[in-house]
Amino acid sequence: MIIGYTAGVFDLFHIGHLNLLRNARSLCDRLIVGVTTDELVAHKSKKAVIPFAERMEIIRSIQHVDAVVPQESLDKYAMWEKLRFNIMFVGDDWFQTAKWKELDKQFADLGVRIVYFPYTKGTSSTLLNQVLIKLRNEE
Repeated sequence: MIIGYTAGVFDLFHIGHLNLLRNARSLCDRLIVGVTTDELVAHKSKKAVIPFAERMEIIRSIQHVDAVVPQESLDKYAMWEKLRFNIMFVGDDWFQTAKWKELDKQFADLGVRIVYFPYTKGTSSTLLNQVLIKLRNEE
């Protein structure tokens, strides 16, 4: 059985999120999704619009997702130790960054493959937040 894993904030759920989950599930037998806690989002000097419990429930209700877990740390190796996934899915905006080059090497030694999916152009939670701020300021 191939266990897949991906993680994210999944705030302001959009088609890019759905594409990631659908594509990830097509490459594994079981897909586990980590949803970033509000505390971890705040650690990155950001704030999620949708509360953590609601984001967990949204992801849990998607047919492509088999299990949902809190992502309380950015330590991907610690999550692998808990879940023992065979493949990890990530957006290609991280491809060839220093952090992910190191993770690629670390996970290759464990027999874990990292798959980078194309980032959905024209849509992101950051872009949606910017549009909402602009609309609110026009009122």
